[in-house]
Amino acid sequence: MATTLSGPTGSSTSGRLNRAVGFWGLLFVSLGSIIGSGWLLGALTAATVAGPASLISWILAAAILAVLALVHAELGAAYPVAGGTARFPFFVFGPLAGFAAGWMGWVQAVTIAPIEVEATLSYTSHIGWVRDNVTILHPDGTLTGLGILIASGFMLLFTIINMAGVKLLADTNSITVIWKTLVPLLTVVVLMTLTFHSGNFTGGGGFAPYGAHGVFAALPAGVVFALQGFEQAIQMAGEARNPQRDLSRAVIAAMAIGAVVYLLLEVAFIGAIAPANIAHGWANPVGKGDFGPYATLATAAGAGWLATVLYLDAVISPAGTGLIYVATASRISYAMGHEGAIPKATARIDRRGIPITSVLISFVVGEISFLPFPSWQSLVGLVTSATALMYAFAPPALHALRLRDGDRPRPYRLPAWKVLSPLAFVAADLIIYWSGYQADWKLGLSLVFGLLLFGGTRLAQPEAERRNLQWRASAWVWPWLGGLVVLGELGRYGGASTIPEWWDLVVVIIFSLVVYYVAVRMAMAGPAVAEAVRLEEQHEFEQRGELA
Repeated sequence: MATTLSGPTGSSTSGRLNRAVGFWGLLFVSLGSIIGSGWLLGALTAATVAGPASLISWILAAAILAVLALVHAELGAAYPVAGGTARFPFFVFGPLAGFAAGWMGWVQAVTIAPIEVEATLSYTSHIGWVRDNVTILHPDGTLTGLGILIASGFMLLFTIINMAGVKLLADTNSITVIWKTLVPLLTVVVLMTLTFHSGNFTGGGGFAPYGAHGVFAALPAGVVFALQGFEQAIQMAGEARNPQRDLSRAVIAAMAIGAVVYLLLEVAFIGAIAPANIAHGWANPVGKGDFGPYATLATAAGAGWLATVLYLDAVISPAGTGLIYVATASRISYAMGHEGAIPKATARIDRRGIPITSVLISFVVGEISFLPFPSWQSLVGLVTSATALMYAFAPPALHALRLRDGDRPRPYRLPAWKVLSPLAFVAADLIIYWSGYQADWKLGLSLVFGLLLFGGTRLAQPEAERRNLQWRASAWVWPWLGGLVVLGELGRYGGASTIPEWWDLVVVIIFSLVVYYVAVRMAMAGPAVAEAVRLEEQHEFEQRGELA
């Protein structure tokens, strides 16, 4: 039976989130978002930018994201709340910082479903019958009017499944994740068995034809995008049956499996390329304009049956990830609405425990995204930077919560946290820097829009319901974000290259460490943190029906 919930400002919201997801559901939610269109296109884009040294890019990205995943594993298990990425910084830095983190998380999540749909259509547009009878893409790879219509059909399907409930979402995703994991592994085995040219790892200009710059540039060109997604289980913590036990295990396991799969795929991809294709460089290792690299390699190796499987997977893998991210975006906007950061309508849930308004908003914004970003490539860099910004709020939040809420039971504890937590923050800032100036300033602009929405929502609230913004606790956020944009403009990744090579990384690292320790020092006092956490726990208990 539905329970009446009290929102952050005392408003009532009908229904409660349905806690129906166990360990395997959480694992599949995270793993399903990691293995999406990134595996179909990530190896190609990475090799184009870095050559065989793209293997280092994958290892570096896996190491960076593993540390960030461990940070989120502790926070998610200790504070199992829906839309956790928006709420962890809220506990210690107040509503403004919490909103900035939540907004970046929402921008990232709400645009991934359209990206995955675009990947599916880009890949399948090269199937013979489709190519001859249906014009999905323009010559430059962007969607046609018919392509947008088909893409809208996918988005509508994702929305319907999410509206049907989280249990159906988890069950549907569990089936697709099994497929999505087996097909890449099958591809690795077949390609490495039928065709493997070890000389490719030193061909086309050597192992690292573009030097260290290429290794770093490959990270936002699809590598980090492919590996991101471990946090999806944390976003759905409010719907987990036993979050303290299952969250950390699910996050760590999903990250490990995804990293191994992607590294093997890159090895198989490089080894399967015809040596003649890279004799003069890595610009077009499988042919210009080829959106189905593994299918092309499978056909060339005489495994036409595998190519057929891969074209089918080009629908299943991205669709499964897009399905998850519609759910994730709706949970983040639900969390922000619950905190009173955006209109309360986004926090309404129906009698089955589904944040229906937020699900519909995710559909509408996803549809709009097809217009300014009508291709896979046009969104990857932006989403990578938004993801890193979202991740970056967690390490200083963990440090501050360790100091101000140290007695809380922590089912999983980050080892060597005084070293790994600041290291995770530095790593996230480096990803943002490597994403380039163009992505950084566009994200800054999106945050300005979000702050206007935040301000308008606050003005519409009765004064008695307005939470203390904790200006001092969040004061570090704005110099940090502004500094990242400035460093991007002065840097060597889409900027003016004013800072010399390697010194640019030193500057980013020092800047990040200063910001990190200033943030921890400026966090809210212990009693204020305790009160914020207490109110959140009360709300979570009410959702479970444990309070009258």
